[in-house]
Amino acid sequence: MKRLIGKTAWVTGGGRGIGRAIALALAADGANVAISSRTTSELQEVVAEIEAAGANGLALQSDAMSLEDSLRCAEEITRKFGSTDILINNAGGAVPPRQDGNLSAQQIDNFGFMDNVDLNLFSAYRASQAVLPGMVERNNGRIINIGSGYAKRSGGELAYTAAKHGLIGLTRAMAAKVVGNEITVNCLCPGWTNTQLVNLDAMAKMNDSDVATVRAKIEAENLQNRIMEPEEMGPMATLLASPESRGITGQVISVDGGYGV
Repeated sequence: MKRLIGKTAWVTGGGRGIGRAIALALAADGANVAISSRTTSELQEVVAEIEAAGANGLALQSDAMSLEDSLRCAEEITRKFGSTDILINNAGGAVPPRQDGNLSAQQIDNFGFMDNVDLNLFSAYRASQAVLPGMVERNNGRIINIGSGYAKRSGGELAYTAAKHGLIGLTRAMAAKVVGNEITVNCLCPGWTNTQLVNLDAMAKMNDSDVATVRAKIEAENLQNRIMEPEEMGPMATLLASPESRGITGQVISVDGGYGV
């Protein structure tokens, strides 16, 4: 039985990787699915897959670092589907250094830190604030923040790791803020996952190594000795989005093969 019929989900960063996999899993469980990212061609391909699964899809070209874009996405979803019942805050990754000859090296470094925290933490806050009033009014909703193995330990780039740790704090604080309502807020943390962010060639070059060595090192960091696939995040995301998950809130749940255990 499909658990999400009549519900509408918004997946930020839904054009590829984990976002795409979760969007398709939600569609398979009966939800209408809106996906947003900056790359229109990727969005259109995923919407075609959503509709092939028998669900309704909506592509929204958007910059997750823009408050104006986040508010516009929420408005467009409401116009098409009536509400946003499920929010997957998946947008994240790395922001390249600013290319500005008027900035000093220190200023470029400072802006780099702020930009990466913005993408990986503030974007989730913005999208959540765009849909939370409607969830509170309806007394129902699900917010799922996509964290990282580095959300609970060190090891990643400074700004990325700090932001993902902050995402756990945001999850718990927001869950407490809406307590008493039928709204849950949780954080789903993948480990090393087979997406474009895990660029083994680039990692090998950066570490003056080879792909086989880098892959073996990564795989050894979890108990199952492997890199996860994006589709493995879908079942947990759909569970957290479902009516049956009303007793799960403020939690950090890992689907990572036993990363760092």
